[in-house]
Amino acid sequence: MTKQKWERLEAKLDDFDSAVRRDALAACAAMRGEIVPPADGAINMHCHSFFSYNAEGWSPSRIVWEAHKAGWYAAGLCDFDVLDGLEEFLDAARVVGLRAAVHLETRAYVSEWSDLEINSPGEPGVAYIMGGGFPARPKPGTAADEQLAAFREGAQTRNEGLIGRINERLPEIAVNFNREVKPLTPAGVATERHIIAAYVTRAERRFADVEQRAAFWAPLLGFGEDVAACRALLEDRTALEERVRGALAKRGGIGYVQPTPESFPPLERFINWVRECNAIPLITWLDGTRGAEKDCAAMMDLLTSKGCAGLNIIPDRNWKDKTDAGRELKRAKLEEVITEAARRNLPINIGTEMNRKGLPFADDLNGPVLGRYRELFMKGARIMVGHTILATYADMPYLGPRAEAIFADPADRNNFFAAVGALPPITHELADQLLDAGPERALGLLGGLVHKQK
Repeated sequence: MTKQKWERLEAKLDDFDSAVRRDALAACAAMRGEIVPPADGAINMHCHSFFSYNAEGWSPSRIVWEAHKAGWYAAGLCDFDVLDGLEEFLDAARVVGLRAAVHLETRAYVSEWSDLEINSPGEPGVAYIMGGGFPARPKPGTAADEQLAAFREGAQTRNEGLIGRINERLPEIAVNFNREVKPLTPAGVATERHIIAAYVTRAERRFADVEQRAAFWAPLLGFGEDVAACRALLEDRTALEERVRGALAKRGGIGYVQPTPESFPPLERFINWVRECNAIPLITWLDGTRGAEKDCAAMMDLLTSKGCAGLNIIPDRNWKDKTDAGRELKRAKLEEVITEAARRNLPINIGTEMNRKGLPFADDLNGPVLGRYRELFMKGARIMVGHTILATYADMPYLGPRAEAIFADPADRNNFFAAVGALPPITHELADQLLDAGPERALGLLGGLVHKQK
């Protein structure tokens, strides 16, 4: 097949029609043949798809396919406020033979830190938080399903409010949420980045002349009367959107309003929901340089006491900085948080997000900085994968009563779940065998496979 035909086929993996994506993945897998991931392949367990925002517009299927081509060891989907890509991601992973897990990220309100920044800069009391390893979406009509719907509705309400405030201040480039923002997403769940993209596109249409467009943006983006400098920025769409996002949607921006305790669900409600869904509540780490994160041990004490049982880190922002002092501080805080997590036997989930151009495809775990944590990061990925397998086929999620009864020592539980996650990837054939066996026999089968791997 020619390169152009390959590119056209792979582009179908990002079609908004799920049937088109499914057929395209089957065609890719059939024509490419098997690619056996190397034992020391990369991991990226925090990938946003186009169900929230992916910088390349990739679907869950596309992420799986690109991971497969690159020989990744494991991949994790993590979208904001939705689990819309769960079945697609896990099914695609079974098609190509890739270890996989699905997470969800949102923001919650922490009453104990109402006057303290946590990991959302400039927003005291607001914390990014995750659920890791969802084996399935909540059953329709259940309380868990209603809560998931509430996350979606809350996100849409916040988005509509943001657009209303910006439109009022910038009527020249006012956008319509239903006509210009929702169509950018396959399921209508827009993010702040979709909204900014819509405003940048609207400005391009409103001011077709680049000089007029630069004159419009210059005072808003902090260039003052330096229209020439603003015009240069217009040539870089990625940098432009980041700057517009800061000017319109972030703290100090014309559309920003300080969140209140009612803006986001209480932390306890989110954690309880995650556990009800047989997933793992995860602490999310920014970089340790501000607010509650400065006292890493105290932060972990509070969040684990509320039910968090793992940690998510985006390594790329935790060891790079423009200054020597900044790099030294971030690396010291990274060492601190990893040490605290390991001391508590918390699995560590890592990834690059994929929600902004310029981010690494995957973290370099063979490099001089992250290489020292490689085994902990790999083990964390294996635990997330192992938990997904055991929850799906053996009715034994990581935080379930059965797992806690069998493995009273968290370290032993981590070792077993990691061993299951280290097994060869689940294929459709093996998945059918495990489902046919039922939970009891499936656990025995998986245990037997682990024993053979030793």
